[in-house]
Amino acid sequence: MVRIINYKEREKEDGTSFFVLELQGGIEMVLSKVTGKFYATAKRAFIPSTFDEQTCNGLIGTEMPGSIIKEECEPFEYVVKETGEEITLSHRWVYTIDDAGKPKQEQKVTASSNVFSQNGILEPAE
Repeated sequence: MVRIINYKEREKEDGTSFFVLELQGGIEMVLSKVTGKFYATAKRAFIPSTFDEQTCNGLIGTEMPGSIIKEECEPFEYVVKETGEEITLSHRWVYTIDDAGKPKQEQKVTASSNVFSQNGILEPAE
């Protein structure tokens, strides 16, 4: 499950604006490479919407099925807000519906021989 935690206004190439919803996945415990201790974090992703600002504001707190996964992409520069450090990333976090792309599992059905005529004569059901 993911939760809508915020929204932001973005601008299209033609100058018109639209809103994106900020999604957050569940809590995850990660082991720090520096301190060797665990810290809590959650993955976040943005998805575009067709909603107006009032609707986006009303959606904050809504839970939806799905998850946020890591997706490889072209390398890009990113500045860490807390430290000002510029790093190169080659992945982004994207929302996906958990069952998307997975083939449906076949369900095995076994017929009971009790429902068929044992004498070979068709008889109406009672």
